[in-house]
Amino acid sequence: MKIADVSVTSLSGLRFRLAILIVCHVLASWVSLAFVGEYYRRLLPLAENSLPHVLTAAAIATPFALLSFVFVRQRFSFGYALGFYLFTLVLGYLWLVEFSTFHYDHRISAISAFISGAAFLIPALFLNLPPFPSRLRLTNKQFYKLLWGILGISILVLAIGATFNRQFVSPLDIYEFREQIVLPRPLLYAIGIVCGALLPFAYASFCQLKRYGYAALCLVLLGLFYPVTLTKLALLAPGWLLFLTFLSIYFESRIAVILSLLLPVSLGLLLVLAYNLGLLGEYPFLVYFGTVNFRMIGMPASALDFYNDFFSTHQLTLFCQISLIKLFVSCPYAEQLSVYMQNSYHLGFFNASLFATEGVASIGPLFAPVTAFICGLTIALANRASCDLPERFVLVSGGLQLHIFLNVPFTVALVTNGAAVLFLLWYMTPGAALQSARGDTPPE
Repeated sequence: MKIADVSVTSLSGLRFRLAILIVCHVLASWVSLAFVGEYYRRLLPLAENSLPHVLTAAAIATPFALLSFVFVRQRFSFGYALGFYLFTLVLGYLWLVEFSTFHYDHRISAISAFISGAAFLIPALFLNLPPFPSRLRLTNKQFYKLLWGILGISILVLAIGATFNRQFVSPLDIYEFREQIVLPRPLLYAIGIVCGALLPFAYASFCQLKRYGYAALCLVLLGLFYPVTLTKLALLAPGWLLFLTFLSIYFESRIAVILSLLLPVSLGLLLVLAYNLGLLGEYPFLVYFGTVNFRMIGMPASALDFYNDFFSTHQLTLFCQISLIKLFVSCPYAEQLSVYMQNSYHLGFFNASLFATEGVASIGPLFAPVTAFICGLTIALANRASCDLPERFVLVSGGLQLHIFLNVPFTVALVTNGAAVLFLLWYMTPGAALQSARGDTPPE
């Protein structure tokens, strides 16, 4: 057999595996959401599970699920990874909308979510921008100095944060204590950028350079931000980055992205089976299922349901929730939108993704696809900034941002949580430095 024939056969086999995994992911997501509705109906506005509801939900969500074929054929990029996560979010909403007991126009909102999801994926996956000028590209020696600088900045920010708060609280009690934490706004920005961008970037860099001691230090520093912030992101970040690292080592990058969602959700379903058979207690079951299947997958999708309901009867923000815009225009919302969600639904101070915030809340469901497309264009810029870097490095360094974009507005992820800083770091990173087997003696 010729080499070309082997390559074609290998590519066909990879695409077949991708297709099988995506089908499994879609089905696992739907089953997971059915159990989310079963166990969290007291929190979420969902009707009882029934065969008619399930069949209708599947009929509504299936056309969007068919768009998953793009993840079989497209090459890996940050847009591929983020697109798959946001695809899962929209797919979840299109399933849940059939069960929603809210009284807004479900049909229009479902169509809007479908088009918004597609509008984001088009530029994020398919747009191939021309190369950027390399004026800010660091030399290898400068890149090493950057990594040491990131460690120093992270330690400094952690030390300053610890002077304001350091509580070792059970993850089950963090919401009770977190509301009592008052940190200066500049420190909040610094912590968000360090945890969301700088430390994951440094960790991925040290892993790529086989400097595992420094990589471990990055994970320790990330974990130490938990007593300061009492956020699940800081608590779970080290384990999540390790999980992505192992997946990226043993699997092709696109398969690793799919497995990063499929495996945790599937484990939650196995725990459901064990719990229903009496093999597992309620406490350990709900801790995992509540954290992964509900909080990681179910809640970001359900947040779109809440935002559609709220803004069907309230004035649109017209983007005035963005602090910079609020300085120049009058805004009907003096507080953050999460405060209004808590006051209206008493489910906690939850934010939502770009589809809910920059879309539904800002300009309504009819025009939400426009902002989704613009956000996709921004991710296309990130794809270009990282196109010369190793796939494993891009996946791991951007791993926390995948969850951040699921749960907060696009502009907040860019600024407060450091996504824009991460994209700039990708642009500045010399690809040759990351190809070095060891970083002891950086080349000139």
